[in-house]
Amino acid sequence: MSETFNSKGHWDGIYETKQIGDFSWYQAVPSSSLESINELKLSHDAKIIDAGGGDTYLVDYLLEQGYNSLTVLDISSKAIARAKERLGKNADKVEWVVSNVIDFHADVQYDLWHDRAAFHFLTQPADIKKYVEIVSNHIKKDGYLLIATFSENGPKKCSGIEIKQYSLTALQESFQANFDCIHSENLDHTTPSGAVQNFSFCVFKRK
Repeated sequence: MSETFNSKGHWDGIYETKQIGDFSWYQAVPSSSLESINELKLSHDAKIIDAGGGDTYLVDYLLEQGYNSLTVLDISSKAIARAKERLGKNADKVEWVVSNVIDFHADVQYDLWHDRAAFHFLTQPADIKKYVEIVSNHIKKDGYLLIATFSENGPKKCSGIEIKQYSLTALQESFQANFDCIHSENLDHTTPSGAVQNFSFCVFKRK
């Protein structure tokens, strides 16, 4: 993992100087994630965590749909502060955690772990292994992991930081010891500037 990715100051600085529409990862409606979550037909009491969610809109839509046990995990307190300001009183319905994802620990297991923002920043084998262990320990048996990374046809950097690209096969292999892949596909994301980024997206079920 790069020192830059591990720097809270780096990400706080980004969220202090840019509006959400300036970010390449901005989605007004995170449709692919929402569609996948809805297909799982989880109870509205299901415990859901969005890792690296920060100032994204996924939590807004999940609240609108009636989910009532939501957690957002992000290294940037500035990103979380912006999301809380946007949500107003609804922010009180969400648990907000400021932490590096590979330092995260909670005395709870989740029904769903969602990550479209963190895993591909981990480039060192030890950090990747630690992430897999953390995710595995925090997802219930028969719970789900929804994860997207830049594909081999996607960017090699994000926010000026080198990332690790994954083919669908490589992404599945990263989690196969503890999870079964129940769905995989490549997704295109169009950035606010009009560029197209390709992602590997997988839905896993905890063994």
